[in-house]
Amino acid sequence: MSDWAPPRAQDTPRPQDGDASAPPVAPPSEQTPSEAAQPESAAPALADAEADLQAVRDAVQRTIVGQETLVSRLLIALLCDGHCLLEGVPGLAKSLSVSTLAAALHADFVRVQFTPDLLPADLTGTEIYNARTSEFETRKGPIFANIVLADEINRAPAKVQSALLEAMEERQVSIGGHSFPLPQPFMVLATRNPIEQEGTYPLPEAQLDRFMLKIVIDYPPETDEREILERRLGVTPPLAQPVITTEALLAARAAVTQVRLEPAIRDYVVRLIRATRQPGRIDPALERLVRYGASPRATIALAEAARAHAFLDGRTHTTPEDVKALAPDVLRHRIIVTYEAEADGVAPEAVIERMLDGVPVR
Repeated sequence: MSDWAPPRAQDTPRPQDGDASAPPVAPPSEQTPSEAAQPESAAPALADAEADLQAVRDAVQRTIVGQETLVSRLLIALLCDGHCLLEGVPGLAKSLSVSTLAAALHADFVRVQFTPDLLPADLTGTEIYNARTSEFETRKGPIFANIVLADEINRAPAKVQSALLEAMEERQVSIGGHSFPLPQPFMVLATRNPIEQEGTYPLPEAQLDRFMLKIVIDYPPETDEREILERRLGVTPPLAQPVITTEALLAARAAVTQVRLEPAIRDYVVRLIRATRQPGRIDPALERLVRYGASPRATIALAEAARAHAFLDGRTHTTPEDVKALAPDVLRHRIIVTYEAEADGVAPEAVIERMLDGVPVR
């Protein structure tokens, strides 16, 4: 951790009687949240929300061995009302992590196995004619749940991707010309296998941008793999039990907004995102590696994710380290590298790392 700390508000001099040139002192109600001190009533709310999220983390890690980064990123997306794309080879507990997280919540969970013959109506629902009433009835699909696991999302055709895109962005689906709101909270957790491309469809950039985080899951270290063997050999993984309600989750989301995001951190986030669009200003060598940078949606996502990261770390203010920790997960699927970069084997993560080194923290 660096020695960076949020700036302390300076005492504003009070005008003397009869001094018309002295600036007026702004009342407390006109101060911004980052300038005003945290209200005393906020501390219990933050403490309760932190305890609730720690209970969820403990419940998940009783089933999932290791994968602390994965669990942390899932909780961040849950707190920020965002969607996640999980990418990794088969057998790394992607689906198990999602189902375990859902089991730790008093929430509706559904798993949809995406296949090439999947239809939009299989996901969103459709209208069915009722011969007894001579009317069409709406049958809602599996997407009407709090947590939706879209397993192997890149196996679904374009029409299904389009239907999912509306649900992720608008939090509603259209059936028979009518729009139906999705339940709250609503979260899509999608998995993708990066090594098998036969029978798959590339995800459009517009849909990738709707995912707040893209989490890349690697093989576990040797110690974790040995523990997996010892704990799972001939034993069914224990199922997590619900530990918090959806109301408590919504309260935790409100508590996260009380974590301070100082103007200096906001400026750093903006400079970092803008560097993805004009990489030559940071490093001339990056100009030939980046074709398209991140959108303003990435700016919001990175700021919110950094604040949630600070909250899970037990702090009431964000630091540049929070931004740097979440930048790869927020940006790796939003930065499009050039064909030259692909030919040279330069991944978006390498570009992000060089940008983090080149953008100063002021």
